[in-house]
Amino acid sequence: MASLTASDGIRLDYTDTGDPAGRPVVLLAGFKASVTSWHYQRPALEKAGYRVIAVDLRGHGTSERPDEVDMARRGTDIRDVLTTLDLRDVVLVGGSMGGNTIWSYVQQYGEERVSSIVISDQTPKMLNTANWTFGFYGYDEAHRDSYFAERIPETGHGTPLWRRGMRLVRLLRAMKGAERELTPGELALLHDHAVKDWRPVIEGTGVPILFVAGAESEFWPSAHAVAAAALAPKGTAVILANDGHAANIEQPKAFNRALLSFLS
Repeated sequence: MASLTASDGIRLDYTDTGDPAGRPVVLLAGFKASVTSWHYQRPALEKAGYRVIAVDLRGHGTSERPDEVDMARRGTDIRDVLTTLDLRDVVLVGGSMGGNTIWSYVQQYGEERVSSIVISDQTPKMLNTANWTFGFYGYDEAHRDSYFAERIPETGHGTPLWRRGMRLVRLLRAMKGAERELTPGELALLHDHAVKDWRPVIEGTGVPILFVAGAESEFWPSAHAVAAAALAPKGTAVILANDGHAANIEQPKAFNRALLSFLS
């Protein structure tokens, strides 16, 4: 692992592999996940000639863990990574909350350093409303400020873990060491994440965007990917069969095919 210092002094850890002269692909994990969640993507991207930078944002993996963080700060962390490493023509790939962290970055700092974006199973609006029915199952205005107050709720959707076979094996391997308990700061971040609406950012983003969804996502209808792609000037969507929320982990071959095809 290498390290850099964010603009507010927090240490961010990352791995930097593949061809140093290749097009940079920056991988951003989901909530509570670390760089190990990209275990199945890094070799495929390296083999294809890319420079692969997997980042532990603050509070994740081995990076520093401040008591408080919000989505705006996470977007600034992406800015700090791109500017400190002087990365340009970047492919930003975000899983779950890592995906919406990309929208935080684009909203604040624009697309100058970015050539394309990939979002893995993350709806841009978690709150279900009359004009958006692709949010987190059961999350609506009546529960806006309480739904994630103590935990990530069970939804009853998706394939039960015990029935996922090798999908579960891959998930456990890639998420090894992830902590289950949520701190007050993490719950506050989860709420900040939940109430955001990134659809206007998507509508104003001009680079190509791929939205990937797991057909059996535990958290939201897979149709979110098609709906989000329809908002983007250059959006496309792929729904992966027999796949849950951890789309890049449970079905890595299918995910990698979609990713590399999009980037080619």
